[in-house]
Amino acid sequence: MRQKIKNIWPEIELIKDEDIKEKTYKCWEYAVENSPLEPEDLEEIPFSLLIDNCNISFMNHKRTAVQLSIQIAKIMENNFEKDVKINWDYLISGAILIDVGKLLEYEKVDGKLTTSKNGKLLRHPFSGVAVADRFDLPVEIQHIIAYHSKEGDLGKRTIESIIVHHADFVSFEPFQSAKTLNV
Repeated sequence: MRQKIKNIWPEIELIKDEDIKEKTYKCWEYAVENSPLEPEDLEEIPFSLLIDNCNISFMNHKRTAVQLSIQIAKIMENNFEKDVKINWDYLISGAILIDVGKLLEYEKVDGKLTTSKNGKLLRHPFSGVAVADRFDLPVEIQHIIAYHSKEGDLGKRTIESIIVHHADFVSFEPFQSAKTLNV
């Protein structure tokens, strides 16, 4: 399983802290083992079941959100120098893990991917935090997972969480036709 996770998530190797890196791998392994999906499926399934005819794969969306997070953080550190201090391991692990809970939201019915009862009752930010907590990831990473989506809009976000939140939405909202002007 580890090699399959490495194949879909080469970005995990960007994490310098070996403990955080190992725990990030374990979160993905656990999620895949408890999902009806295989790692290879993540390259094919749509990144959201909320968008009709979504042609963007789960991993395409995820990699884009991670890459955007890294680039935004680099620009912010470069431009704001000492006024912005980013924990890169938290940022990268958090960005990689924000949708790990989605794997626990899915089920297959008659060969079709759909939202499970668990997914309807407990959205992925909550199940994602539960997975991260299971493997004792730092609370700062759990915060990024918890606050990356609309559920986090009522609370305060760390700098890493702000970056990941916006990177995630930049790679999500353009594909929601109701929120995008086509002029």
